[in-house]
Amino acid sequence: MDDLTEDQRRVAAGCVDRLFEADEAYEAAVSEHYDEVVHEVIERVGTSGSVGKLDIAALTAWKRVRADTKWVAGLMNTSDADVRRRTSGVVEIVNDRVLAAPEAAGRARSALSPLSGFGTGDALASAVCFAAAPGRMAVYDKRSHAAVLSLGFELDNRRGRYRRYMTIVEACRSALHERGHKWEARQVDTALYYLGGPDGGTED
Repeated sequence: MDDLTEDQRRVAAGCVDRLFEADEAYEAAVSEHYDEVVHEVIERVGTSGSVGKLDIAALTAWKRVRADTKWVAGLMNTSDADVRRRTSGVVEIVNDRVLAAPEAAGRARSALSPLSGFGTGDALASAVCFAAAPGRMAVYDKRSHAAVLSLGFELDNRRGRYRRYMTIVEACRSALHERGHKWEARQVDTALYYLGGPDGGTED
């Protein structure tokens, strides 16, 4: 486990029951068809070894990221070949098992930064990382951020936030494993997503 502090371990151990409840509520509330788009992107990335502009457009819709902004024009004015050259490295990084998951997340996030739309914010970048390594990476957004704070973790907005978020996700996975439940990072993040929304007890 990557750089977990005793405080993180303690907080994670104390939030397992809330994660269980949120996971059940999320499964009941969300359509089984919602993730069809991302599953298709995952399959495409697995075949090509990179993430193209069409994949990023699909992930933008999936994550409900605004697409009427300057970054989209900047991305569209970048050749798909250049985008794929950049993202092929990201695919390699997040699947490098020599690296702990949070370290891989941090390096991959940095590798995405030069692309238009990826200089700031972690929601879309984390979706790209997840599509590249669905069994290992988690998706970040403002709801999951709100949830980890409500559970007692610390997560600020300094550079490297996605790496720190993944450390928290891994702490939760470790605590769940100690209770006999083997969750992937994605299952943790969907539980956090539910907890961070109006029905989960924190503000959206």
